[in-house]
Amino acid sequence: MDTRTQMLEAAERLLDESPDRDIATRAVCEAVGVGAPVLYRLFGDKNGLLSALVDYGFERYLGAKRSAGHTEDPVADLRRGWDAHNGFALAHPAVYRLMFSPHLAQVPGASKEAFSLLERTLVRCAAAGRLRVGPHRAAQAIMSANVGVALSMVSQPDVYTDPGLSHRVRDAVFAGLLTEDPVPGDAGPAEPGAGAAALRLAALLSDGSDALTGAESALLREWLDRIAAGAPRA
Repeated sequence: MDTRTQMLEAAERLLDESPDRDIATRAVCEAVGVGAPVLYRLFGDKNGLLSALVDYGFERYLGAKRSAGHTEDPVADLRRGWDAHNGFALAHPAVYRLMFSPHLAQVPGASKEAFSLLERTLVRCAAAGRLRVGPHRAAQAIMSANVGVALSMVSQPDVYTDPGLSHRVRDAVFAGLLTEDPVPGDAGPAEPGAGAAALRLAALLSDGSDALTGAESALLREWLDRIAAGAPRA
């Protein structure tokens, strides 16, 4: 492990142990056995160290997300993704608070990749006929709820003591966004499943199709978006 990584690991450990959620750069240097000039050379100052710690947290978080892959069941993958997110927060409470802090001067680009990975799973859910709203809207609801629960649990562990809280919130959020069963293609009246069916077709179209021109695809997506949103006819 190089000196830079050792200092990031030490900073995280000291933050986890700190009662006031703060650290001194001198303590980080002492933990690794280096002088202050090394920290200044690698990180610039304390803010640079904390910024690098945020990047290091996202590096590990996204690494686990990328390596998880996916199965044939996108809804099961969605549940595992929620649980993995919460598990990372509980395993790295101090770093997680920094990663999703509303006080960051600039939102890390890695957070956008995390959102994109979630949205891809939701596109697969839509293609399977399991989504009630568009993938982007669903991703906003899920990510905000997941982060909210995780931040509450790591920021106020003495208040949020229920070990089943994350699963309860997950199931409540998913119940409003997911259908119980895949939308049938040729059974029952069309209207009850029209929105989910439109989302399913839109997701399938996103893989690309040579059967339609660009203009035709754009028009079809507009119609599908209106059906999914329940928009009245003009």
